[in-house]
Amino acid sequence: MATVELTKENFDQTISENPFVLIDFWAGWCRPCLQFAPVYEKASEAHTDLVFAKVDTEAQQELAGAFEISSIPTLMIVRDQVAIFAQPGALPEAALTDLIEQARALDMDEVRAKIAASQQGAAESGTPDA
Repeated sequence: MATVELTKENFDQTISENPFVLIDFWAGWCRPCLQFAPVYEKASEAHTDLVFAKVDTEAQQELAGAFEISSIPTLMIVRDQVAIFAQPGALPEAALTDLIEQARALDMDEVRAKIAASQQGAAESGTPDA
């Protein structure tokens, strides 16, 4: 599958209609972003059942701001509409492959249960959500 360009107009639909989305936040002036691009593209060709998306942080500043992207490239993984990973830095091919396999192996019912428990605990202690 070709890499999808995400914008504020198609972001919600892309996330809601696809169970596993990888998002590369990047910019054309960012040398590490440009070095990571072929690694990301190669992974998209190897994992055709997943959606690989890119957000140009220059063109989509509102979207980058909504996710508090302060360093690029930043890779985010969203499964079942839950952000399960977000980290800045260009990954080497082996690390990206390993990360994808770890994300595939997650039990999303368990992840949702942990999120709910964390939110419940925060509500009971009166602290804001993290």
